[in-house]
Amino acid sequence: MPSSKPPSKPGRSPARGSAPSQSGKPGQAASPSRATPSAKPSSPYQTSARPSRPARPAEGRAAERPAPRDTRPFGQTEEPVAEARPPREHKPPKVPKAARNLGGSAQLVLKPEREKSLQRRHPWVFSGAVDLVEDTLVSGDTVAIRSAQGGFLGWGAYSPNSQILARVWDFHEGTRIDAEFFAERIRKAAARRDRVFGSEPTHAVRLVHGEADGLPGVVVDRFADQGVLQLTTAGAWRWRDAIADAVAHVTGLEKLYERSDADVLELEGLPHRVEVVRGEAPSGPVTIEENDLRFQVDVREGHKTGFYLDQRDSRALLRDLSENREVLDCFCYTGGFTMSALAGGASYVTAVDSSKDALAAARRHVTLNELPEARVDFVEADVFALLRKMRDQGRRFDVIVLDPPKFAPTAALAQNAARGYKDINLWAMKLLRPGGLLFTFSCSGGVSRDLFQKIVAGAAVDAGVDARVLHHMSAATDHPVSLSFPEGEYLKGLLVEIG
Repeated sequence: MPSSKPPSKPGRSPARGSAPSQSGKPGQAASPSRATPSAKPSSPYQTSARPSRPARPAEGRAAERPAPRDTRPFGQTEEPVAEARPPREHKPPKVPKAARNLGGSAQLVLKPEREKSLQRRHPWVFSGAVDLVEDTLVSGDTVAIRSAQGGFLGWGAYSPNSQILARVWDFHEGTRIDAEFFAERIRKAAARRDRVFGSEPTHAVRLVHGEADGLPGVVVDRFADQGVLQLTTAGAWRWRDAIADAVAHVTGLEKLYERSDADVLELEGLPHRVEVVRGEAPSGPVTIEENDLRFQVDVREGHKTGFYLDQRDSRALLRDLSENREVLDCFCYTGGFTMSALAGGASYVTAVDSSKDALAAARRHVTLNELPEARVDFVEADVFALLRKMRDQGRRFDVIVLDPPKFAPTAALAQNAARGYKDINLWAMKLLRPGGLLFTFSCSGGVSRDLFQKIVAGAAVDAGVDARVLHHMSAATDHPVSLSFPEGEYLKGLLVEIG
């Protein structure tokens, strides 16, 4: 890749300290005001065959005083105000002795001017912002994060194998990162959910949601009497026992199962871990209730922690809009949207997924909720291929749900993901009747809400339809987003009306 720095002009190489040439051409001497009385060449481009111009007489100034070095930019004709000084070499600051190993922690020092995001309470420290790490740190260690001037910025968890070198636990220097710290954070997170959802024995709720609850890399879901723990960062792994103890104590859950098998663990250099943490292993699916519907959750083999709790509110909205409408539910998984549409009075639902096991679970949910089996058809197929086939067949629907898996976990994959999102939205729009509704979602962290809406808008143009957004959808209220951490808004949804 070509360098963005322009090539040095002859006669102005900073490495040799020579004065800039007015013309910048090799072999042309400096202007009289900068010429030296020596007959030797003043730069490697000037030879002895072309002598320097004679220096001006020393009248009006001390003859013995050498002419000041010209530091003017190339082409500048005004006299310099003062002689430029070479930039100071940045030396990593020494951490104050009083702060060394405070609370048993080593120090992580940022480069100059890289502390602003932390001052705005953003909890991530990328490796490119770090100047030095004092002492020998082990993955998961608690580290004091400091500015280049030595000022305290936060307590973080060190993750040497990740591009995110540290994640902040707390921004107050007086805080101790210990077992009680995690117990208090989990108490507060659980109390917030209790105020909204209550504590019914069959409820399902996300108790802890990572950065939004001040616990990066920590997710805790409750499915009735079963807890599920997911730890995805080095710091979370280090404090696993303290976190598990706190969950058991705060919630009273006697059964806690770990599902630390997310793809993001590879970016952290951590292995997958799926095992019992407290109590006994689940003997089978756990029955929960959501919006007056019952679902059986497989916490051992199901996607993520077993069930997509984040779509609770969107499923309720679909239920309200399904009466007497024909619905196509794409990527239906175990039938959350399908059950909601049937319960809302849909005239017919076609539910599509590529997983035979997921479709079997969806069929059981129809029976479990005593919904009309004659008004639903479960199709095992690739959604991309089936949408094209339905388009060619001239099929039409009143409502289509697109809830695909993650296409772009990081922003680096957003371009490829955009193509996939555009294709399925374009084909879905072609299948909708005039006045039809499209529930379309992206759970890709690498695709922003703004980009997703632009993708859907582009699909509408290519499909040749008039489309308008009726509603913006997000994850349910037990999946909050910190204002200091907008990256936490991973689930984006649009309710679009066609025609």
